Amino acid sequence: MIRELSKADLHACMEFIKKSPAENLFLIGDLEAYGLDEDFQDVWGDFDEQGYFRAVLLRYRQNYIIYAPDSFDRQGIAAIIDQDKREEKMVSGISTIVDQVLSQLIRKPERVRETYYAKCESLNHMQIPDVQVKNAELTDIPRIVELHRNIADFQNRDPEGESIRKDMEEGVSRTFYIEDGEKMVSSAMTTAENSLSAMVIGVCTLDQYKKRGYASACMTALCKELLSEGKHLCLFYDNPEAGKIYKRLGFHDIGKWVMSEFR
Repeated sequence: MIRELSKADLHACMEFIKKSPAENLFLIGDLEAYGLDEDFQDVWGDFDEQGYFRAVLLRYRQNYIIYAPDSFDRQGIAAIIDQDKREEKMVSGISTIVDQVLSQLIRKPERVRETYYAKCESLNHMQIPDVQVKNAELTDIPRIVELHRNIADFQNRDPEGESIRKDMEEGVSRTFYIEDGEKMVSSAMTTAENSLSAMVIGVCTLDQYKKRGYASACMTALCKELLSEGKHLCLFYDNPEAGKIYKRLGFHDIGKWVMSEFR
């Protein structure tokens, strides 16, 4: 049985999704931040005959996220998404779950993107360089922006650092970095932190400082701090070579994360 959740369901819903903190990073974060009181967010639950959760569907504005660890009513979940007649929307989640729903939709997505999704619950021992890794403060944001400006994959991403500042002020992001003089040369950061998990992004090193283990040093410092707080870590990656580095640190693949765009 599928029904929209009320405040009375919130605790049981959180207990259900918190069993897999990395897999449910976005669900946990959105529910902790906004609960069930906002017009831009709705949550549905799929329940078994005993009244236990089988699946959760969350709508944040035009974005839908699905989570179901086992079998669930994929036709019923698809019907809810089909009822949303907006031209633009997105359905995201772990591919093995989302694919079951996409197959039942009347209207199919125009574009489907997949990326590797990995999590870390403990660090492996690694040889890292003897270099000082610092925790960034708000005053370091211009240097973070300058570093990202010189990374090909990051160009034009938050050019003024406004999103970085907002996330740091809200306590959902932190950055660890290495500097050479006044210049920031390598960093790793988090986003979407919640009480149980965080996503690692922005892992980068300037070209002339590569092959020194700096990115691994930043990642190690970042992950150690978060794991000590009881948080699970997760990240997206597209490049299998980058994936090898993350796996040496202690990450392992959950599967693929899929983003299905309707336009």
